[in-house]
Amino acid sequence: MTRAGDSRRALLKCGAALAVLAPGGWLLSQPLSLAAWRADLRTAVGQRRGVRLVDGSVLQLNTATAVGLDLKHHRLALVEGEIALSVSRAQPLTADFGLGQVTVGQAQVCLRRDADRCRIGVLQGMVQVSPAQGMALALQYGDQLTLYADGSGAMGRFDPRAPDWRDGMLSVDDQPLGQFLREISRYRPGVLRWEPALETLRVTGTFQLDDTDRILAWLTASLPVTVQSRTRYWTTLVKR
Repeated sequence: MTRAGDSRRALLKCGAALAVLAPGGWLLSQPLSLAAWRADLRTAVGQRRGVRLVDGSVLQLNTATAVGLDLKHHRLALVEGEIALSVSRAQPLTADFGLGQVTVGQAQVCLRRDADRCRIGVLQGMVQVSPAQGMALALQYGDQLTLYADGSGAMGRFDPRAPDWRDGMLSVDDQPLGQFLREISRYRPGVLRWEPALETLRVTGTFQLDDTDRILAWLTASLPVTVQSRTRYWTTLVKR
């Protein structure tokens, strides 16, 4: 029996699904990578999922996320996407995120893996980060570390609103519209584009991620923009 098989059986036998939220039409979303398809747990665009692992730890997957499990050795791998991990027991879990790994024991952490970087934010307790390049370091509550593919890194403060995705919410304060739309596109199946002239408009508010159509309607009512849709899965924002 393979290690992956052991992990899958352990999860199915002892794990419990906490929540699954998926809008209609997710099958037409961006295709998952081969590595993501092989992962033990995955979500499609616009979907969230939570599981309780065999040791009592809680793992939450954000949109378009894939995670590999090796529960026998207390390890998991973030293949792509974003997770929140809460470990309440003394036995730590080690999460690999491609550019390094983080060891979480009696702590809560958020991990987001993008194409060229990975962000580690600590919600509670203390964690140990071992970058693939560079020296290991400890992060505590409120710390955020961003590691880049070229081996560089940057320390900062973790935005306490960042994990709001766990409740299906996104809160922003005077954020550039381009940055806002890039975030929204993570939760919206299909193609979302906008004119470069819209990049610097500003957005403030709290939004429900399960209804991106409503978010776009709010933008047209609040900003000088118009939404042009070829289909539900091909949308462009232009200046009004």
